[in-house]
Amino acid sequence: MSRRLDGRSNQSAIPIAFYAPLKPPCHPNPSGDRLIARLMLQALAKAGFEPQLASRFRSREGQGDPVHQRRLKAVAVQLAERLIRRYRKLPRAQRPQLWFSYHLYHKAPDWIGPRVSQALGIPYVVAEASYAAKQADGPWAIGLADTAAAIGQAELILSLNPQDDEGLRQCRADAPLRRLYPFVANASDSAVDNRREQLAQRLQLDPNSRWLICVAMMRPGDKLHSFQLLADSLQQLPTQDSAAGSNSTPPQPWQLLIVGDGKARDQVEQFFAPLQTRVRFLGRLQPSQIQPLLQASDLYVWPAVNEAFGMALLEALQTGTPVLAGDEGGVSSLVEDGNNGWLTPARDSNAFAQTLQQLLEHPERLTKAGTHGRDRVDRYHSLQAAGQRLQQLLLPLIGPTASGFQSDTRKPSDA
Repeated sequence: MSRRLDGRSNQSAIPIAFYAPLKPPCHPNPSGDRLIARLMLQALAKAGFEPQLASRFRSREGQGDPVHQRRLKAVAVQLAERLIRRYRKLPRAQRPQLWFSYHLYHKAPDWIGPRVSQALGIPYVVAEASYAAKQADGPWAIGLADTAAAIGQAELILSLNPQDDEGLRQCRADAPLRRLYPFVANASDSAVDNRREQLAQRLQLDPNSRWLICVAMMRPGDKLHSFQLLADSLQQLPTQDSAAGSNSTPPQPWQLLIVGDGKARDQVEQFFAPLQTRVRFLGRLQPSQIQPLLQASDLYVWPAVNEAFGMALLEALQTGTPVLAGDEGGVSSLVEDGNNGWLTPARDSNAFAQTLQQLLEHPERLTKAGTHGRDRVDRYHSLQAAGQRLQQLLLPLIGPTASGFQSDTRKPSDA
C-alpha cells in the first residue's frame, strides 16, 4: 500500500519517486517551474501512479562557482544514500517502482535520481532535460557533465520543448525522446459577458475597448526585456490624436492589463508611463483571480524573449483568448500562426506593433482564433491528455509489476 503526498493511502496506484532539482513543487515562490512540477504530479496521479516527493533539495547554482557546485553535489550524494537506505527498509511493494525527475540542466543537475534508481534497480525517467555543449569548458562544467550522465542513464526522456531535442541528441545520439505536450489543469466555466461588465466596473475599464493582457513576473533579464519590447510596440500604435484629420479608419481603443510583480516593477512602470491610463497594473494575483481576466480579455500579448514555451500563453489559450507572441524558444509549439494566435519575428517591436494594429482593426479574427485555441488545448494540452500520455509511456517501463493495473483513463494512440 502506497502513501499519498497528503498522507492518505491508495492501494491501487503504483508508487513512484518524483524530484524537481531546479525548484520543488512546494517552493514558496511562484514560477513556471513550480507550476509545471505541480501539474506533473497531478498528471502522474491521473495516470494511476502514486507520486511521492523524494526530496526538496535544490541543486541550482546560478553564479558559476565550481566550489559551491561541489559542495551542493556532496550534499546531494549524502541525501541520495539516505534515500536508498530508507527505501530499502520498505516492503518491496511500497518502494518506488520508477524515478521521475523534472527539469534538469547544467545549472540544476540531478545528483540524486540516477544514484537512487541505479541502487534500487528501477527505471530512471526525466522530463524537460536540456544539454548545452557550449558549457563544457565554462563555469558550470561540473553540472553539465553530471547532466550528461543523467541523460545517458535515462530510459525515457520526455520533451516538452522541441527546442531542447537537438542538444539532447548531441549529448546522446540514441536519446529515448518522446513528446509530452505542455498541459494545464482544467479551467472552470463562467459567464464571460457578465464577468467582463463586473471587471470593467471594478477596474475602471472601458467595456467597449479591446482588452489586452499579459501575465508575467517582473524580474531582470528576459522578462524585463519582454516588457520593454511590449511597451515599445504599444507606443507605436496610432492614437485618436494622430489619426485626427486623416481619411484612415479611427483607431480601435484598447487597454492593457498587466498581471504580475517583482523586483523590476519600477522599471516596468517606467516603460509604460507614456501610455498613462491605458495600462492597468494589477499586481500579483492568484490563479483563481487570473482566469476571469483571461476569459474577459480579447488578446494575450507577450514578446516572449527567450521563452521556453510559456505556461501563461497556454493558460490564455485554454480560456479562449488568442495569443500574439514573439517567435522565440518553444512558443511556436503552442501558438500556430494564423490559427490560435499570431507569431512575429523575435524581439522585433515594429513587427509586433504592426500585427497588433491589424488585429485591433479586425476583431473577428480574434474571436475565431480564440475558438481554435480552446479546442487545441482540450485536445492536446489538457490534464486528461497528459495523464493518458504518461500512462502510455511509463507503464511499459515498470513491466510485470504493473500487471493488472486498472485506470480510469483511456489508452491513447501514440503521437
